[in-house]
Amino acid sequence: MWIMIAGPHGSGAGSESERAANLRALNRAALEVFRKGHIPTIGVNLALPIIGAAPSDLHDEIMTPISLALAERCGAVPRIGGASPGRTKKSS
Repeated sequence: MWIMIAGPHGSGAGSESERAANLRALNRAALEVFRKGHIPTIGVNLALPIIGAAPSDLHDEIMTPISLALAERCGAVPRIGGASPGRTKKSS
């Protein structure tokens, strides 16, 4: 079964090191899913390479559709890290 691991990446992270720590936690959870015989996926891991090639203002336009499309194709979507406060846009 394909299983999408959901959890915080940028939400609530005040620094790049906190985002990196969040991503490591998602990847560790994915490893456990893999060890149980499933195919783990993480939306951030699919979206970040594309986001890196795009202008910085396109983050949400890329991250959200990729993550939602991935979730629709997976048999389960467990979330790590508690409830999601969602991503808030910074005002300019």
